[in-house]
This record gives sequence, C-alpha cells and structure tokens, in this order.
Amino acid sequence: MALTAVSIKNAKGRKKPYKLTDGGGLFLYVTPNGGRYWRMNYRHLGKQKTLAFGVYPDTGLADAREQRDAARKVLAKGNDPAEQIKLEKVAAAVAASNSFKAVADEWLVKVEREGRSGVTMKKLRWLLDFINESIGKQPVASITAQELLIMLRKMEGKGRYETAKRLRSTCSQIFRYAIATARAERDVAADLRGALIAPQPVHRAAITNAYAAGGLLRAIEAFEGHPNTKAALRLLPQVFVRPGELRYAEWSDFDFDKAVWTIPPHKTKMRRVHSIPLSRQALAILGTIEHDAEYSSYLFPSLRSVDRPMSENTINAALRRMGFAHDEMTGHGFRAMAATLLNEMGLWHPDAIERQLAHCDTNAVRRAYTRGEYWDERVRMMQHWSDHLDFLRDGAKVIKGDFKKAKAGE
Repeated sequence: MALTAVSIKNAKGRKKPYKLTDGGGLFLYVTPNGGRYWRMNYRHLGKQKTLAFGVYPDTGLADAREQRDAARKVLAKGNDPAEQIKLEKVAAAVAASNSFKAVADEWLVKVEREGRSGVTMKKLRWLLDFINESIGKQPVASITAQELLIMLRKMEGKGRYETAKRLRSTCSQIFRYAIATARAERDVAADLRGALIAPQPVHRAAITNAYAAGGLLRAIEAFEGHPNTKAALRLLPQVFVRPGELRYAEWSDFDFDKAVWTIPPHKTKMRRVHSIPLSRQALAILGTIEHDAEYSSYLFPSLRSVDRPMSENTINAALRRMGFAHDEMTGHGFRAMAATLLNEMGLWHPDAIERQLAHCDTNAVRRAYTRGEYWDERVRMMQHWSDHLDFLRDGAKVIKGDFKKAKAGE
C-alpha cells in the first residue's frame, strides 16, 4: 500500500527498526529513536543493493518518489543507479574545481607568490569579488563573451570605465591561466577588446611650477600633524617615489653608509629593484625619525598597528589638512613635480630622470643595454634637486641659469 503524508508523519519509533513500503522498491526506514530515512531496494546484475535518498522531513514523499523514478530509469538502461550517483558526485566535484572562482583563486595564489604587492592583491580580490557574484560558480570553460560583457556593462553603468577595463584585463589573465591548466580552450575576455568604453586618461593632480612648489614646501615645514606624517611629507619630495613605496619603506632597505635606498622588486610597480641616491637633506630627514627596529620594521608604521605601514590615505589627508585640494596636489603628484622641474632645468639627461622615476623602457633590448647607466649623474642630480627644493622653500626667485654648473658637480 502506498504511503501517505499522514502515515509518514505518524510513524513512531519502536523497539526494533521497521519499514514502511511505498512501491517500486521505495520504503521509509524508521529507527527506534524515531528517525525516518528514505531507502530503495533494487537488484543489479543479480545483486541486491540499497540506495539512500535522504532523511524525512528534509526529503519529502514527493522528492523521494522522484528520486526512485529516476533510479528506475537508470536501471531500465542496464546501469547501476548507485554507480551513476557516484559519477555525478565526481562530475560535480570536478565542475566545482573548474569553476571560474576556483581557477581565479588558484591564479591569485600564483601571482601573490610571484611577488605582487599587498595593495595589488587587495585590488585584484576586490575586482574578482564583483565578477564572482554572478559567474563565479560557472565552469570556466562554459562562460561566454556575452555573459562576461553583461557583467562589465554593469560596472560601466556606474561610470567606472577604468575599473571595467581593468576587470576585463584581469579576467583575460585568468582565462589564459585556465587554458594553460587544461580547463578552458579560449580566452573569451580577449573577444571584448574594443567593446568597452575607453576611459579618458586621468592625470593625478600635481603642482608643477616652481613658485607654487615653494609654497607647498613651506606648508610642509609648517605642518603640525603627527611627527611621522611630517617626516614622510618632507621626505617624499626629496625622493619622489610612488606613495606606496614610501609607505612600505623599511629600515633594512637603507644603506646609510653608502647613502642609498634600495627598494626590493616586490615593493615596486615594475617588479624591478630600484635604487635612490640619498642627498644630504634626505639623510637629515631620515635622521629625525626615531629608529627602533624592534618596535617596527617600517619607517612609517601605522598608528594602529606597528606591524603595518601607515595608511594609504595619510599623505593625501595631510595635504588636504594643509589646504591643498584633491585637484591641486596628491602624494603621487610629487613625481610629476620633480619630473617637470628637473626637465625644465635642461641639465640632466632625460633617461637619467626617467631612471630615477623608475619608469621602465618599453624596448627590452634598449632597457638591457642602458641598465646601470646614469648612476653617477643621478647621484649629482638628486643632491642638486634637494638643494633646489631648499632654494624654492626659502622663497628665492627661480632663475634657470643659477643651476648651470650643477651637472658638472660644482
């Protein structure tokens, strides 16, 4: 007799387990403590076997019958339902490991081990969290260019054109990694080149004329914030590194005897070692920072944790506090200030300035040929630059001819 919802609900535990049959091999197995389990008996190749379909009430009568009927269809084809279920579980596990998110997570581990900075990894995870919400569970090989485009269009709809462009590029790297690991056959993100709105180039705000630079330097000297923040503000125009490289500067990166700051590859944008000659002024500023390596390895540790560098917003927040608007000056703007004023002097080889900015020559052959050149000139240039900053800060009139002897080291 077929089971009913009422008979199942009223089934109570007895001293010994018992069965309530439904038909087609399906039965409800009731334990002494009242547990109710769906089972199905069947024969395959002359052997008696049993399938488990779940626990009541999580699995209801209708669901149990549906699973029984599916199992009987497998039997009708001469196959074993138990083996079929095992294969489906294996296929599901393989599909899960081949999902876009699984491949993306592997790729993230790979690039982190290759030396990507903590800031870069944070940005990559943020980008991928956006895309994983929609297509993360799909097998990477099944994702189409159209599906990816829909996700990127959502980001464009928020006006974030540059972010959408970076996300497409990141996805392209993940698809290429999937191809290399035999989990996809093509990079569908590559098909979307030209499909996204091209973002307009945004230049970071910077003061690039000598008179205004002098005012900025005087404002820094008058800054009344935290001493470490002031030291960072004073040092940044001297060395004009990227703000992230300043934030992550560690005492072990400095050779004070040789007056050189060597930034290791994993801390630089181009993943190449970058050396900065330290002028007398830069060394003096470093000397004002209390050096206690046991307290923190960082020159500018966070106020909240000595195990982390200062916040990425510290420099810009200090500039705002001094009255410089976000469209007037930024921490990154010290690079543009140095590049502009150094080039305007006409004293230094443009390649020496580019090397000091850690800009990488796009020509690999030329880059290899010029590697190591201009160091002596850069040493002279950095000392002259610090002298020039003093000159500007003290409010003197800027006359290009005043510096014509600097290149000769006089």
